[in-house]
Amino acid sequence: MNWFALKARRLSWPSFASCLLSALALLLVAGALPWLSRTDPAAAVLRARYAELEPTEQALASVRAQLGLDQGPLATSLHWWSGVLHGDLGNSWVSGAEIAPGAWRALSVSATLTAFATIIALAVAFALVLPAALRVLRNRPHSGSGPLGVALTALPEFLLASLLLVLVAVQLQWLPPYGWTGLDTAILPALALGIPAGGLLGRLLADAIASVAAERWAGIWHLAGAPAPAILSGVLRRAAAAVVDQLGLVFIGLLGGAVAVEQVFAVPGLGRYLLGAANAQDIPALQAGLLLMAGSALLIGMLTAAARRALRGGALPAGSLPAPPEARGNGRIQRWTAAITCTALLAILAFGLPRDPYTLAFQRLQAPGAGLPFGADSSGRDLLARVAHGTLGTVGPALAIVACAILIGLLLAAAGEISRGPAVIANATPPILAGVVIAALLGPSVGGAALAVLWVSWPPLATHAASLLDEARAMPHIRWLPLSGVPRGRIWVQHLLPAVLPALLRHGMLRLPGVALALAALGFLGLGAQPPTPEWGLLLAEGIGYVERAPWTAIAPATALVLTSVCAVALAGIPAPQRAGSPGTAAQQAPAAENSPVPVS
Repeated sequence: MNWFALKARRLSWPSFASCLLSALALLLVAGALPWLSRTDPAAAVLRARYAELEPTEQALASVRAQLGLDQGPLATSLHWWSGVLHGDLGNSWVSGAEIAPGAWRALSVSATLTAFATIIALAVAFALVLPAALRVLRNRPHSGSGPLGVALTALPEFLLASLLLVLVAVQLQWLPPYGWTGLDTAILPALALGIPAGGLLGRLLADAIASVAAERWAGIWHLAGAPAPAILSGVLRRAAAAVVDQLGLVFIGLLGGAVAVEQVFAVPGLGRYLLGAANAQDIPALQAGLLLMAGSALLIGMLTAAARRALRGGALPAGSLPAPPEARGNGRIQRWTAAITCTALLAILAFGLPRDPYTLAFQRLQAPGAGLPFGADSSGRDLLARVAHGTLGTVGPALAIVACAILIGLLLAAAGEISRGPAVIANATPPILAGVVIAALLGPSVGGAALAVLWVSWPPLATHAASLLDEARAMPHIRWLPLSGVPRGRIWVQHLLPAVLPALLRHGMLRLPGVALALAALGFLGLGAQPPTPEWGLLLAEGIGYVERAPWTAIAPATALVLTSVCAVALAGIPAPQRAGSPGTAAQQAPAAENSPVPVS
């Protein structure tokens, strides 16, 4: 039996059961779409199969009887599941063809693309982590990956894909612009997916390395003359245990959520397959795609959980981790970064808000100039005004979604292993598909789009919060607090939350640009904000087609997104001043400090 099989046997049944139940719930929702939707699926099937027929009531009733819609959702779902158990995924409602070959082919394409994107993501993460690792070898403090990791994370995937398409494929003609015929067609979409994912992983891992390297055991090892490579190995192992779940979630997200990149490069992957099935209301195809995606998510979740336990040497007993270190550094770099980016954003607001974002007062795609700093869009509207007015409509809802996601993540993380199943399955749902489901229930609206983005935004934060809580509970002073008669609520408020919230807030700020872009993508598809609303993501979507002729149409909103992300993370990374009796200070005086301050092996 191999190593992963041995570790997988040690996984908790609550985690496995929650994954299975969450996958079934997702499939049941997909199966119920014909009855939840405000549109008649029989009409869509009639248009696709029999375009020459009039949508009369008799014709629609015949289609419903043919598809089994007249039997109700329960009978239809049971019939589909009986076929799945016999290896039959059913036939398409639209084309009538067998679903299994196309679904498996789409999964294999997405899996291959995801593997290439993961290699690129790991390479980018390695480049961001290398400075932190070198500082550990030299026993010098380090604050994290810096603004570069945030900027890479803030790059919109579909904008990066469009830029690579225009520059590399069209202008330089180095690689094919679209299709899926060989390795050369996988490079550009893998870069578009892997670079932002690598920025996120590198940022998280660099922050974890900086935090672990400042723990007391690392200083003791340095003073004892331990070899620098041995210290670095212990630091990397402890840091990797905290972010290995994020690697699994990124892998799952790439597998199921690369719809925009697959659309730009015409890659026949699982994301496009699911989006096409959802738009056509081809429920059997949608269920088959979700089944494959949920199964992949379940497998990846089990492997990452096994890797996390292996890195920690099993479950963390109370008192197995050292007390958190005192804050190091004065946050000068973070303050300067926040000041510069805030000043730039305030300048955009100050000069752009007095201008009209709707008036067609300029030439189409007019270049930037003295009176038009950001240029004009394809309709002749002032881009500076539109970017400035789009701040409240983009950043406001995105901040609210991130705050709700952090709160949900903390609540579910407190529930333990049961929360991992819903997190794995929800993270595997593409935001666009979530938007389709929410729109079917509530209708197209900004609130529905926000709910759809929240649906897929909380899982990474919940998983990260669970890892942070595991480590916080394992600190020595936490073990002694209940024995001292400290109430559980006070332990949460005064000790656990202060140990978890800073890293979770930084992670949430990294998610801010992606949340804003997901909102914009849903609006562009008619499920959220509508044109001509000056919303940053919509501006990006409108400017993509003109990147080659008028790059400023995409550069302006993309710059605003990057500035917002860097500013938010810099503000979150400023260390709070230590107070006498604060949780961090008290931890240094915990009575369990005599426990061996070494990483878990």
